[in-house]
Amino acid sequence: MRIDILTLFPGMCEAFLDESIIGRARESGKVVINCHDIRAYTLDKHNRVDDAPYGGGTGMIMQTQPIYSCFESLCEELGSRPHLIYMTPQGKTLTQQRVRELSCYENIAILCGHYEGVDERVIEEIVDEEISIGDYVITGGELPALILADSISRMLPGVLANEDAFTLESHFSSLLEYPQYTRPYEWHGREVPEVLISGHHANIEKWQREQSLKRTFERRPDLLEKADLGKKDKEFIEKLKSENDIEND
Repeated sequence: MRIDILTLFPGMCEAFLDESIIGRARESGKVVINCHDIRAYTLDKHNRVDDAPYGGGTGMIMQTQPIYSCFESLCEELGSRPHLIYMTPQGKTLTQQRVRELSCYENIAILCGHYEGVDERVIEEIVDEEISIGDYVITGGELPALILADSISRMLPGVLANEDAFTLESHFSSLLEYPQYTRPYEWHGREVPEVLISGHHANIEKWQREQSLKRTFERRPDLLEKADLGKKDKEFIEKLKSENDIEND
């Protein structure tokens, strides 16, 4: 898979993309991620890529021409048109389900906005999808783009050591992950749950599943509506609801 990031700050992106799991995945060729400097495509003699908004308002708006030219150059390089995603608070909130779907694409490009945003006309002209990482505002689209690239890369074959590494993580199955522990056995008077050192794999798996359900019920009950729950899962949740009702009486 290939991911191309269109940005005013390629160095910022590269610093992240060279590290950890995603850095090793790039080095081994399991994913190709390139960063393209939008500023390199401006026709302005002062290298400007933004201007004041029509109708007034604070801040500056990224212009159409540098973005469009950068995207055109990418399409020529690829010999085809990639699926272009614009990272914006106005987009649909990113979910693990959408990450799984995007990981099946051959080519994805990600546009990073900056300043007060991007001229709407270039969004209408070339953007296929708008994605948000949450209901808050940050300086630019680079961090959201890196989050998207990282989450997609983790889904690709061979990037993680084994499939369990991501299938057991929070949100993959619409449930939060169960609590995790490591050595020492006792720390500040707190001990690791006995079941985890029992060596009884069936009991451990049962405990992990129930803890995952319990944590999701307590912290993100909205996720349970989308989760694939079995009969025992539903019975356990009903038990949690009963206990919760008793505590609130």
